[in-house]
Amino acid sequence: MSATTRGAAAAAVKGQRRQGHRKADHREARAALLFLSPWLLGFAIFTAWPLIYSVYLSLTDYDVINSPNFVGVENYARLFADPKVAQALGNTLFYVALQVPLYVVVSLALALLLNRAGRASGTFRTLFFLPKMTPPVAVGILFLLLFNGQNGLINVVLGWFGINGPAWTTDPAWVKPGLILMSLWTVGASVIILLAALQNVPEDLYESARLDGAGFWRQSFSVTLPLISPALFFIIVVNTIAGLQTFDEAYTAFFGSGNTTYSNDAALFYVIYLFQQAFEFLNMGYASAMAWLLFVIILAITLVQLAVSRRLVYYEAEEGR
Repeated sequence: MSATTRGAAAAAVKGQRRQGHRKADHREARAALLFLSPWLLGFAIFTAWPLIYSVYLSLTDYDVINSPNFVGVENYARLFADPKVAQALGNTLFYVALQVPLYVVVSLALALLLNRAGRASGTFRTLFFLPKMTPPVAVGILFLLLFNGQNGLINVVLGWFGINGPAWTTDPAWVKPGLILMSLWTVGASVIILLAALQNVPEDLYESARLDGAGFWRQSFSVTLPLISPALFFIIVVNTIAGLQTFDEAYTAFFGSGNTTYSNDAALFYVIYLFQQAFEFLNMGYASAMAWLLFVIILAITLVQLAVSRRLVYYEAEEGR
């Protein structure tokens, strides 16, 4: 057999193999799409289409009962003229600015304690995480019971130390601080994430730092914080997004009961006002515009956090490249 014939035969075999591989790849792709189809269908129906439709609704005057009436960007112009929007957004940003740092600090402190608990850490992890399973409506009711200005447990404990506790639920100046303190009830998930990050810090780095004379605080700032910074960054981003969408506890405590004796305006967060416009006043078009404004705000804040993280977050894999 000549060299030309052998070459042609080898090329034909390779071509058949490539064709066989392509057929196998197509079968695998079809099988993957078949298994993914329930999720893709659900995503298209319950996520993608509502998102697209909400863009259209934001350009209409729609009250659910009558057909949408196209009004262009009128709803968006109304957003900047509505004083309630500014108030609700201010309340929300104030809440996030105080809640997120406090949430992270408390989570990190508890994670550091658990990291030193040894064998008992498993039990404490469970105990810390259990409050996260509490329904938000129950947390809102618990807030009214614990922070009651007359006979709430918080003020009773403060009274033991001679401190006259504030009217957490009726004084506008203390409504948001009370809600911030109440949010610490659910730090368990963040504690577990930070604990896992702490347990992945190599012990030899601490030994090297001690040999160089570094104390606890020096080790914390030079070893611990840099190596757990990805977990800290994740918690900050997730809790910032959750804080900007805070709704359940505040609505249950100050709006859900219909009790007008409480300082509702101080607890009027952005998503609560959005909910009121959509389901109480039936201004679905305006509520859709509010939702997209919130999306833009969350996107902008997250992009800023990502930009800052490039200088402050340490990724060991990138460092080794």
